[in-house]
Amino acid sequence: MADHFALPERAASSPTSRHLIAAGIIRRHGNRTITVRVTAAGVTGTIRKVVTR
Repeated sequence: MADHFALPERAASSPTSRHLIAAGIIRRHGNRTITVRVTAAGVTGTIRKVVTR
């Protein structure tokens, strides 16, 4: 005889339970590249000269 299990009414994990891990921006202006990162630990950023490729 097969065992039967009741299905849950909704999913165990909903999309609204997601958390932001990190956000950032990279901007190039003139001969500089500005990078900013935001995480739960804080904000970091760098300004560097553009490297010719």
